[in-house]
Amino acid sequence: MVDLTTKLVNILGDKTTKPLTSAFDMVVVGDLLRHYPRRYAELGKLTDLSRLEVGQHVTIMARVASVKNFSFGPGGKRTRTEVVVTDGTGHLTLTFFQQGWRLKSMEPDSLGLAAGVVSEFNRKLQLTHPDWEPIKETDDPTESSRLSRGIIPLYRATAKMPSWKIAQCVEMCLDAIGPVEDPLPPDIREARGFFDLAGSFEAIHRPRAAPDWQRGRDRFRFEEAFVVQTVFAQRRHLLEQERAAARPVVAGGLRDRFEQQLPFVLTEGQRTVVGEIGADLARTHPMHRLLQGEVGSGKTIVALLAMLQVVDAGAQAALLAPTEVLASQHYRAITAMLGDLAKGGMIGGADGATRVRLLTGSMGAKARNASLLDAASGEAGIVIGTHALIQDHVQFAELGLLVVDEQHRFGVEQRAALVDRAEVTPHVLVMTATPIPRTIAMSVFGDLEVSTLRELPAGRQPIQTTVVPAAERPAWLDRGWQRVREEVAKGRQAYVVVSRIGDAASHGEDSESETSSLVELHEELVGGALHGLRVGTLHGRMGPDDKDAAMNAFASGALDVLVATTVVEVGVDVPNATVMVIMDADRFGVSQLHQLRGRVGRGSEAGLCLLVTNSEPDSPARERLDAVASTTDGFELSRLDVELRREGDVLGARQSGVRSSLRLLSVVKDGDVIDDARAAADALVQEDPTLGSHAALAAAVEELERSEQADYLERT
Repeated sequence: MVDLTTKLVNILGDKTTKPLTSAFDMVVVGDLLRHYPRRYAELGKLTDLSRLEVGQHVTIMARVASVKNFSFGPGGKRTRTEVVVTDGTGHLTLTFFQQGWRLKSMEPDSLGLAAGVVSEFNRKLQLTHPDWEPIKETDDPTESSRLSRGIIPLYRATAKMPSWKIAQCVEMCLDAIGPVEDPLPPDIREARGFFDLAGSFEAIHRPRAAPDWQRGRDRFRFEEAFVVQTVFAQRRHLLEQERAAARPVVAGGLRDRFEQQLPFVLTEGQRTVVGEIGADLARTHPMHRLLQGEVGSGKTIVALLAMLQVVDAGAQAALLAPTEVLASQHYRAITAMLGDLAKGGMIGGADGATRVRLLTGSMGAKARNASLLDAASGEAGIVIGTHALIQDHVQFAELGLLVVDEQHRFGVEQRAALVDRAEVTPHVLVMTATPIPRTIAMSVFGDLEVSTLRELPAGRQPIQTTVVPAAERPAWLDRGWQRVREEVAKGRQAYVVVSRIGDAASHGEDSESETSSLVELHEELVGGALHGLRVGTLHGRMGPDDKDAAMNAFASGALDVLVATTVVEVGVDVPNATVMVIMDADRFGVSQLHQLRGRVGRGSEAGLCLLVTNSEPDSPARERLDAVASTTDGFELSRLDVELRREGDVLGARQSGVRSSLRLLSVVKDGDVIDDARAAADALVQEDPTLGSHAALAAAVEELERSEQADYLERT
């Protein structure tokens, strides 16, 4: 009996299966049937060639009039194939690059379907790299079983496995398959008017009318959301069964004393979030909360108040940071803010003070042993570190709270490593300075409650952002370096950020110039535009002592300019820095640029951010930079970022399990579907936490979790 787990080779044969496996990683029947059509061509609604408009997405049935290859580029090694087609009312050119084989596959007088976006070149309309599906003359469209349905599915395809060939393979599998188990329970399907799984495969692959494939697509979109949300619902259910020690606020404790000595008043948003977290910590159910906030919105203060609340209650807090630079920065900032409250057992320490310890992988043995001892004995109320905190030999007397900074850089398993090892389940607070649209938060961090800080603390200075097109206007870059000198002359400092340290760049065939490297740019600036200034460097390959020395020198004012890689992206706080020059800014993402920009304007003076680029004026890269320059609102930029990026990029590599499971669902656009699926998943898991009565759903959940686990193992 053929089912979704039957190997494709058993049905299609080895010759046909190989290109499907190599191009799309298809192995079993289910892989092929979940390769859904990208769009559909309706034979009764084909576009008239005489009525085409630029920018229009069209599907045409036409006959090849002529086909010709043209050579171009250095040595004539590149190929452009122009195929002129006609439907009797007009002509249209189909243009393909590096596909000279089409000279034989699209012979004159052959018939086919072409689908793509109409553009104009040399005053002639064309389709560039359109989908092309040949129609055999023996296949009379009025008699062909596939074409007679009137709607032709068009699949994501390759040269070796075109759309029509994939459609044939799908037909063979649909004809051969027997009963299939449906991951969507009957009551959930029926309440939404969905077909069962077999009917949905028929509807989406062999529709007889548009409502068929639309209904099938809606079902599979919901199913994708439902499986992901079931995973999160199970995680939340497990957390509900766990018990944590309540860590209520202690009146007059370190938290109250620290808040009273702050030289500023918390924003309304900070007070709200502090209240949410404080209430969570006071419960015997473990907190599991995501704190997202604008760059500079004061997340660290909020997290520190939470950590002190836990210390007051007799437990410890750990702060996990993704890099040594950020961990060291947190350590310096927190000990400075706490002052004598962080000098427990030391001369000058306040009554009831605690200790703050740093733990990183590259610390010297003496310092590391001291930190390990204080963590194990409980002397250190707060321990700050990198991945070194996750190691088995790190012990805490009583870990009450785990704070994870820049959550998107850690996997779920890494986060759980400390939690699972604790005798009493600790509360967990994860933070990100990259604002996340609500629908994405539900899909990527669905096991967390979400708190958001939107407003900036009083006194934060505005940041002017300017795109500097170095290739078009080199004088602008010269002026940029002059502005750096002017700021330094006023006693201020500047960052210069580069995308690479010193390796040869690899930019593909279209790149006309190399990106700036840290080593080369440092030498160039010291001997040229910034001659006479104190210019230092900071990058990830430096030893920990050298990193600390560079950062301390910049923070103390001993350096005027710091040329660095993105190690300064998050957490680095030097209020005297007012200028950020980002070289080859088009190499960075929107959120990364926003993070980097947030390093300036943190003191009493306004900030300046220069985005230096050699990208073309109308390119997508320039569009991204213009978007960053247009606003300093991180939440607005997050929305723009989502619009400009592909779905997989938005989810990120860390969520490759989720990403690979989403073929139709858009976490950007389908918020209503995700809401519906979340509610349905919660209700089902409350009734059947182990999915014992839903075997097909349990299998789908296991497969998704296995893909996430595989991703984690690859990264560790």
